[in-house]
Amino acid sequence: MRISGWKSAGLAAAGIAGIAVFLSATPTRPPVQTPAQGAQEIVLELDPTQSRLHYTVDSTLHTVHGTFNLKGGSLHFDPESGKAGGEISVLATSGESGNGSRDERMHKEILESQKYPELTFRPVQVEGKVALAGPSDVTLRGVMLLHGKEHELVAPVHAELAGDHWKGRTKFEVPYVQWGLKDPSSWLLKVKPVVQIELELAGNAKSSE
Repeated sequence: MRISGWKSAGLAAAGIAGIAVFLSATPTRPPVQTPAQGAQEIVLELDPTQSRLHYTVDSTLHTVHGTFNLKGGSLHFDPESGKAGGEISVLATSGESGNGSRDERMHKEILESQKYPELTFRPVQVEGKVALAGPSDVTLRGVMLLHGKEHELVAPVHAELAGDHWKGRTKFEVPYVQWGLKDPSSWLLKVKPVVQIELELAGNAKSSE
């Protein structure tokens, strides 16, 4: 019985040693990268008090300049893939050009701002590399909700990130008549069917949890 026990113990030790040798010879696979382990998204929160929309419309008599206030919002993006999301809203009811009768017509007949009180932009993709510190020039693709309808929008953006603050600037055209808004032209006054938009944005920046 004693000899048999020693033999069993020897066989067990040999088996354990064999398994250890096999495991040491097997190549170790790298851990699978999960989204949680990847790069965090960057979240840019908008501060309406530091942001403004400027617009310009040309006509046969003069050029109209005006502004809109931003309501708020935020956008987020993956710095590796460029995939973006979020929403930025503009208060359509805040539009003004310094001429009361012209602004009244703009709100009542063109924008119908009582019915559509907000203009909304939803980003979907950032094209180009965004520097996590300092200036960057990229292209932003997204969808604009104007007068109850969605329209694809592509805009060049100059952005600057500094710590937990960011600011951005973009210029683009909106073919408002083509997009379904009423043409304000008359037999005497011809208004260009395209409005020039300049957005100045700023706010707080952070990484997603």
